[in-house]
Amino acid sequence: MKIAIIGATGFVGSHLVKEALLRNHTVTAIARNPGKLDIEHPNLIKAAVDVYDKDKLVKILKGQDAILNAYSPGVGHEDLYALSMKGTAIIQQAVKEAGVKRFLVTGGAGSLEIAPGQQLVDSPDFPAAWKPTALAARDNLNELRKEKELDWTYLSPAIEMHHGTAGVRVGKYRTGRDQPVFDEKGVSRISVEDIAVALLDELENNKFIKQRFTVAY
Repeated sequence: MKIAIIGATGFVGSHLVKEALLRNHTVTAIARNPGKLDIEHPNLIKAAVDVYDKDKLVKILKGQDAILNAYSPGVGHEDLYALSMKGTAIIQQAVKEAGVKRFLVTGGAGSLEIAPGQQLVDSPDFPAAWKPTALAARDNLNELRKEKELDWTYLSPAIEMHHGTAGVRVGKYRTGRDQPVFDEKGVSRISVEDIAVALLDELENNKFIKQRFTVAY
């Protein structure tokens, strides 16, 4: 397939690029500074686009079979929530204007339900530094659930994505919907490599159209 990956130089986005190329897809890697992506491949096109430039983004997205969105404004900004919401709204509109139906989004674990009526982001011990991004990811999911035109899918990672498993591509995982998936020790974890595996699997198999799903070991 011809796919565009937005946020291609980020933590998740760069692994999506690697996984997509491994599967012989043609990838347009979109980032403000795609030169940061230390990958060269005959099926890779690097495109310098600021996601806030909707018209330019639409031009790049036209003709793609699917869009994978791993956009994040990054740390250090004063208003991460507002930037996240603005960026994701522009991207979603650009995908529609480009005429692409398939839209896959990597989100956060914060909106997963850890108890009836309680989401992870609302728990008292949720890290304050992550909260603005997590709240934006939750609200982005809520906006996607209203979306009528796009065949969207939203992937929430396991609760632990950075600890102990980074650098390992297992290629196997278990799936859930709106609650975290735990292992026999009560831990919910996944590597970023296997987040990429899961999203590319979904792109190819279309099991969660207009749905959110989550993955963990």
